[in-house]
Amino acid sequence: MLAVLAGLTLAASACGNHTASAADRMGGAGGVNEAAGADSMTGGANEAAAAEMEKETVENKENGHAYGRSSTVKDVFEDPYFEGFGRLLFPVDRSLPEEMTLEQVSSSQVYVWYNYIDADKTVEILENLHNRAAAGETVFYNIYTDEERAQDSSKEDTGLFFFRGNPGEKFAVVNAGGGFMYVGAMHDSFPHALELSRMGYNSFALIYRPDGPYQDLARAIRFIHDHAGELEVNPEGYSLWGGSAGARMAATLGNKEVLDYFGMTDIPQASAVIMQYTGYNTASPKDAPAYACVGTRDGIASWRTMKDRLERLEKLGVPTEFHSYQGLPHGFGLGTGTVAEGWIQDAAAFWEKQCEQ
Repeated sequence: MLAVLAGLTLAASACGNHTASAADRMGGAGGVNEAAGADSMTGGANEAAAAEMEKETVENKENGHAYGRSSTVKDVFEDPYFEGFGRLLFPVDRSLPEEMTLEQVSSSQVYVWYNYIDADKTVEILENLHNRAAAGETVFYNIYTDEERAQDSSKEDTGLFFFRGNPGEKFAVVNAGGGFMYVGAMHDSFPHALELSRMGYNSFALIYRPDGPYQDLARAIRFIHDHAGELEVNPEGYSLWGGSAGARMAATLGNKEVLDYFGMTDIPQASAVIMQYTGYNTASPKDAPAYACVGTRDGIASWRTMKDRLERLEKLGVPTEFHSYQGLPHGFGLGTGTVAEGWIQDAAAFWEKQCEQ
């Protein structure tokens, strides 16, 4: 228990070797402005490319689509249906030129440490949120009150994007990674939440502060539990999901003693924790059942470390399931088009199995 709680004081230290290894592998986290500037349409785009962008924009509008690959960050920020939270759709801790297109944003230059980033998925997610908001559905919830956000402006950078499933179904909270430097939701939590919602689950993608991740996840769990009726979700049998740094968050708040530490003695422990590519290695009999998947070519999170933790959990009587995918690197997300494709269905089946026991 002490080992688990020791990491709650500083998110950076909780990231541990993960951050150092990532920095070594990727050559540091910075340079998004420089990298974006090299590709940005503001600099060297020729007239033909600009004309093609304008043509696509017209075609999108004619076909009833709000977004396309040539839509810009500015288009998202100025979308009236995203008023008050549109900026949280992209990493607020990274400086993105508003002229960047969705195709340009969907890259490892922005989403450092990630692979297989799909611009069409970015468009699909924004289109989904836009259309549901336009239909009158609430797609974003603040987890802190107006008074709390006024007292601490950093809490403005938090919230839950809601991907609604079947009314009364249990819920999942999905936490993106980003090395506790930024939140890579567009690749590492929004796609997962959208897919889970299509499977019938009520899914929330958390936008958290990199220097307050555990507090924000605890608050998100509290918010959903206390507003379960309004949200039309089942507060029992929920699961916590995460990739990389987000997996550390899910595993930590999946521990019953940590949940109690945050004052949530009235809230049941998560029925399952779903983890992707993380070096988190603390094991306790108080941990929730754990599903883990990782690529064998991950230079940040060793598959052996993940497997070892799950084997130790099994010995402690905690149910687990482990999958390693040959040749995959860090941050493969849904794994569409790779050997990992379909893992999210396996993870959901593991979750269901835990709820049945």
